[in-house]
Amino acid sequence: MKGIKRILIWSKKYIVFIILLLLLNFLLQWLYSYLPVFVQYAFKVLGYNEGSSTNLPTFLINWYKKAPDVLTTILLVSISMVVLQLIRSIMRFLSNYLQGYISQKLIYDMRIKLYSHIVDLPFSYHNNVDIGDLIQRSTSDIEQISNFISVQVVNFLSIFITVIIGAYQVASISVTLMLVSIVIVPITAISSIFYFRYCTKKFDEIEQSESKMTTTIQENVNAARVVRAFANEKYEFDKMDEINKEYSDKNLKFNTKMALFWGISDATVVLQYILTLGIGIYLARNNKLDLADIIASLLLMNMLVWPMRGLGRTIASFGKANVSANRVQEILTKKSEYEINGAKKPLITGDIEFKNVTFKFDDDERNLLNDISFKIKAGQTVALVGKTGAGKSTICNILVRFLEYQKGSVLINGVELKDIDKKYLRENIKYVLQNPFLFSKSVYDNIAISNKDISEEKVMAAAKTAAIHNEVVKFENGYKTIVGEKGTTLSGGQKQRVAIARMLITDSPVIIFDDSLSALDTQTDVLIRKALKLKDEKQTTIVITHRTTTAKEADLILVLDEGRIVASGTHAELLKQEGLYKELWGIQGELEKQFLEVLNRKEAA
Repeated sequence: MKGIKRILIWSKKYIVFIILLLLLNFLLQWLYSYLPVFVQYAFKVLGYNEGSSTNLPTFLINWYKKAPDVLTTILLVSISMVVLQLIRSIMRFLSNYLQGYISQKLIYDMRIKLYSHIVDLPFSYHNNVDIGDLIQRSTSDIEQISNFISVQVVNFLSIFITVIIGAYQVASISVTLMLVSIVIVPITAISSIFYFRYCTKKFDEIEQSESKMTTTIQENVNAARVVRAFANEKYEFDKMDEINKEYSDKNLKFNTKMALFWGISDATVVLQYILTLGIGIYLARNNKLDLADIIASLLLMNMLVWPMRGLGRTIASFGKANVSANRVQEILTKKSEYEINGAKKPLITGDIEFKNVTFKFDDDERNLLNDISFKIKAGQTVALVGKTGAGKSTICNILVRFLEYQKGSVLINGVELKDIDKKYLRENIKYVLQNPFLFSKSVYDNIAISNKDISEEKVMAAAKTAAIHNEVVKFENGYKTIVGEKGTTLSGGQKQRVAIARMLITDSPVIIFDDSLSALDTQTDVLIRKALKLKDEKQTTIVITHRTTTAKEADLILVLDEGRIVASGTHAELLKQEGLYKELWGIQGELEKQFLEVLNRKEAA
């Protein structure tokens, strides 16, 4: 029941509305319980037994007695029932409106709370989580919780309110009939407890299966090109078919058990009606009840029997909500990356120093970085070169605090990195990833996304520096061209250049290219590097690259291997040393030389 407790805690903000909703439902059931009593009184009048007892308010009975004849009395009773139903209709409208209001407010609040928490979770968490599962928890699970609070909690309490009110009204007619009528209540309550336990277990399994299916769909939609490129449609279809069948089978098995439970509940209700009717007839034959009393009692049975039958459906919703609450809470209990944060906001110009920095993931015994030390002066361009897995991206992820180093020290303008506020740090250090993400917006909006008020001239200037402007203006809609989800309508090189332009408009003192020039041809690579050098702003630039042709123009080149810096210096200095850099340059340098000769001839012409 921990999940249910959490839900009730989350709903505290709307406790006044929930209490008001419960009060309305209590009044609705209380007023409804008088409809059979009106019918009872009408039959008593028609049977000339008006003097016998009834539970109608005294002022109504006195009003009816003033009628000149029976027909007028029946008419007054009918008018009273219509007025009563009109009042109940207004109250039902208010009740439904409140339910909808509470539901939508809760969905909004919880979704924002969950979303903001997910956004603040550490980089390592997002690397290992299934997106489809997060989407499900942020949508269907939250809706289950909201439905539970706004509808099922009210229904659950209304069941007992209705039974108590119904029992009171039946007891006013016959205590014996009341006791017979509520025999089913403890039986239904006990069976519902076992049913709730079963539901909770099965819903947990079903939710996991649905999450697995959602993740599979999400992966296949995102990887549609890859699937087609390898003609792998049949394999993916068979995988989806298997997961879908597993989910359907679990639902079918559970629905069978639910149908059995409700079927038995219905049979119990019918037996209860038969038993009550039999006892009522027996009491009537012994002159302890009249026809009007029996009819009223049978009508009131709806308030005693059917609500308990509906308890099964409410219990099933409790089970769903309990599972959903635990799934949502599982994310909310994950520690935000901002629990470990600094408070300082120093002036950042681009002076960076790593001192004996060591890093490893918590679930790995192997260090990704071992005793890394280097200095970068403000305005310098530094290239990180090395084999895949050498630790190049890890250094940059530490620099923007996506990852937290265990040993050593990192200084930004002389201030310890861990003492600097993360958001402030990231405002001053911009990162262009190898696989940039573009939003389903126009090219212009994707470039200007970090600054909505930026001028059109600056957007175009950034695009020119990123060597994408000439291509964008050739699009049918120019900068208004929608790039599609994740930029699917653009080539890999175009996406990277849009991402570079997006970074350039920020004018941050430190910029990082995480192999983000890899999808560009050599000519475009050279054009961007030249444009960056001509920029007015003096920025510290860190470039992760596998191209020595890109690295050679850097002020400092760091060569990494297995998490260690094995060589450092300028291009000329490193060519004098035997090692990885010289080997790579031997392969790539000749191509660079030939290309530059061609480019220079074109410029001269």
